[in-house]
Amino acid sequence: MIHTPMNFNPWHHVEIGEDSPKIVNAIIEISQGSKTKYELDKKTGMLRLDRVLFSSVFYPANYGFIPKTLGDDHDPLDIVVISQCQIVPMCMVRARVIGVMRMIDHGEGDDKIIAVAEDDMSLSNIFDIDQLSPHFNSELQHFFEEYKSLEKKTVLVEQFQNAEIARQSVVHAIANYDKVYAPKV
Repeated sequence: MIHTPMNFNPWHHVEIGEDSPKIVNAIIEISQGSKTKYELDKKTGMLRLDRVLFSSVFYPANYGFIPKTLGDDHDPLDIVVISQCQIVPMCMVRARVIGVMRMIDHGEGDDKIIAVAEDDMSLSNIFDIDQLSPHFNSELQHFFEEYKSLEKKTVLVEQFQNAEIARQSVVHAIANYDKVYAPKV
């Protein structure tokens, strides 16, 4: 039986990864193909059911967050991890950052880092977003534009950016996290 300390929180206690911002550790919250929206409870570190999606859509890729980051929406930086398989929630995955989808949700920036599972050899030749099928990008954009529509909420997907811009987003989110959560000396 595995025991973890009661105060363990993957957002604060899992390292971002030695090769950051090129390859980061991602904590999966939602498996590819799911209609269930799980979210990290920031206080406890547990995964909680946020809701079942109102619309007839499914997550087109595995979805989670990057530990020790803080996005402009005051949450851990979101990450979409492409793999040929579904990855179970709360699994830590080494993810190669290949792009970012810029999004506005509730009037705040809500970047979605796009990555491929580093240890999925079927994706070993993908290093930048322009190497993905344009259809996948359209599908991802459509999902995020539609998944809240029956809740009467709108999101705006602005644009997809390359790996270099995505890595800058990761560095920015690390700096935000450090400003808020780093121990004061």
